[in-house]
Amino acid sequence: MASAAKEERQPVLRPLRPGPEWPEQERAEQLARGAALKWASGIFYRPEQLARLGQYRSREVQRTCSLEARIKSVVQSYLEGVKTGVWQLARALNAVQETRETLAQARGLLQDMAEAAQTLEPLREQFAKHRQLQALSQLLPRLRAVPAVVARTQILIDTQQFLEAYVSLRELEQLQEETWEPLGGLELPVFEGLGPLAEALVQAVEVAAGAAGQLARDDPALLVAAVRVAEVEAGRTVPQGQAPRDWRFRCLRALQDGLEQLHFGTPLLPGPGALAGWLEALQVALPAEMATAEALVAPCCPPHYKVVQLWARTLHSGLRRCLHQLLEGPELEAADAFTLLHWTLHVYLGPEMMGSLELGSEADVSHLEPLLTMENIEQLETTFVTKVQVNVTQWLQKALDGEVADWGREQEPDTDPSGFYYSPMPAIVLQILEENIRVTSLVSESLQRRVHGMALSELGAFLRSFSDALIRFSRDHLKGEAVAPHYVPYLLAALNHQSALSSSMSVLQLDGLVSGVMAPVEAILDELQRRICRLVLEVLMAELQPLFEVLPSRQWLLSSELLDEVCKRTAGFCRDFWRVRNPAVQLLLTEVERTVVLQYLRALMQGRLVCRGAEERAQAAERLQQDAAQLRELFLGLGLEDVQCVPVLFALRELLKLHDPTLLSLEVTGLRQQFPDVSEDHVSALLDLRGDVSREQRLAALSSLQIGPQPSPSAGRRALFSLVPVPTPALSSCLPSGPCA
Repeated sequence: MASAAKEERQPVLRPLRPGPEWPEQERAEQLARGAALKWASGIFYRPEQLARLGQYRSREVQRTCSLEARIKSVVQSYLEGVKTGVWQLARALNAVQETRETLAQARGLLQDMAEAAQTLEPLREQFAKHRQLQALSQLLPRLRAVPAVVARTQILIDTQQFLEAYVSLRELEQLQEETWEPLGGLELPVFEGLGPLAEALVQAVEVAAGAAGQLARDDPALLVAAVRVAEVEAGRTVPQGQAPRDWRFRCLRALQDGLEQLHFGTPLLPGPGALAGWLEALQVALPAEMATAEALVAPCCPPHYKVVQLWARTLHSGLRRCLHQLLEGPELEAADAFTLLHWTLHVYLGPEMMGSLELGSEADVSHLEPLLTMENIEQLETTFVTKVQVNVTQWLQKALDGEVADWGREQEPDTDPSGFYYSPMPAIVLQILEENIRVTSLVSESLQRRVHGMALSELGAFLRSFSDALIRFSRDHLKGEAVAPHYVPYLLAALNHQSALSSSMSVLQLDGLVSGVMAPVEAILDELQRRICRLVLEVLMAELQPLFEVLPSRQWLLSSELLDEVCKRTAGFCRDFWRVRNPAVQLLLTEVERTVVLQYLRALMQGRLVCRGAEERAQAAERLQQDAAQLRELFLGLGLEDVQCVPVLFALRELLKLHDPTLLSLEVTGLRQQFPDVSEDHVSALLDLRGDVSREQRLAALSSLQIGPQPSPSAGRRALFSLVPVPTPALSSCLPSGPCA
């Protein structure tokens, strides 16, 4: 309520000049008047508050007076500021007017001075010409002598008197500098020859620096003079406005260019086949050049030239550039590629050349970039391997052609002192490959491994070619196109070759070689051995086949003549087996035994004979026993250490010897345990040979193959029965699960 009464007593400001110009003021007064009436009506709404109306009125009067006083003070202060500003503007206007008048006066004075200067310009030109004439008159005696001094300086340069020539040149240049300023930069024609004269002097210095090695031996004073001229010029203070002449840089560059051109000039690049001699010459020349630099050239040059290091770096970079140019040219031969690899990787930095202790530590080039990059080394290795592979292929082909040519000779193969068939071919082949592998160890392990891989690949290709040649040899002989008088002996000799290669494969083994690398070649050797054995056995089978075509027969039951003939021919066929080395001879005898037994079994399975009674079965069993014993004796006599296939005849003898057919199941089961590859057809054919087996007994015996105990893996033998064909069995002898069912 008190605040409301206070607001009611506040005076309302009226506009001094109300009018339409101030509509906002009129609206503000209306709002203020309304607010005041609202406030007063709220304050004095109650009658008891009307007693305090006088207090409210006096308070509002005082406040109004205070506001009017403050307004008057503000207006008075504003008017005083405006008055001061007007006074300052008046003074500034006066100052500007005075300044304008002063500038007009100065402009007039400047125009007067320019006109005066134009009148003095001819005088100034005359004064400059007078000064130039005065300077020329003073320098005229010296200028007249310039052409003679230039000619004398040229003579000094031509006679290689570098220091005197440089002194004379500097005197002429100083005279030119003295005339430059007085003449205002005017170039006199008399000094036109100084530029070519200076160039002639620096070129003479470059020529002397380019022959530093020779001058250090023949005329070191001349080399010292040339280097001193370059150094004095490098230490000279160049006048402002002139470009410095970097004679020191040109001298150093001449040193490098002369040295590089001496040893690695383009005409000196080695031609095909001359690389080894060129490298040998460098092996002598470069250390000698380094020794000359250290002993003779270095004392003639300032220490900061670092002559030995400069020589080493220059020779190294020149050699590197030359080798790169060589590699960019025609492809190198194998010998050149190998020589370059060995020389750069081992000889160049070795103690016999740049790594010599006599050259000192400053000649060390090991910290410089390698002569050959990894790409260059890869390129050279690839070139070497490719070229060597071509050569190896040709050498191996020649060895094979020589061996094949011997197969048609009228005489038996050559033998060694022990009586074994012998040919130098295996030794030649292994020597070719081993030497190429061994020599690459002098270069790098990577090259050796690459050549080793190439050698194994070529050996595999050679062995395949050898095997193909044997097949052609056998085909031509058997067809009668080129009958070989000693066909089997040369096959046996080839078996010795295979044994020699197989037993000598260790010479191709590398230390740290990954296991299995030699496996492909070993597999090819094994296949070659089996192929040779098959070719030999084909001849034996052709001899024995007519004999086995009449087995079994009644004659076979009554007489041993048939097997005697088989043993006789087999023994005669194997008479030269002793000329085959172990273990190949054991393998060959084992295959011969297996072949004879297979032929024997094949004849039994043909069903040519059926025993007509117990007596004939006993005779057949006895014949099998005698034949088995005779064959065992034969092969043991031939030198076979372990008879493996003949025991099958003893097992078949037990099957024929059995008196009670009801026990055939047991015998068949035992046969299956010894020879797991026996089939129902084989057993059925053997039962047909007995001639006394009923249908029920046959079915029982054949069923034992299915229900009987299976053979253990350790009891397994090499396949026999699976290689013996049998006639198609009769339906009555087939099991429901049999192959003929």
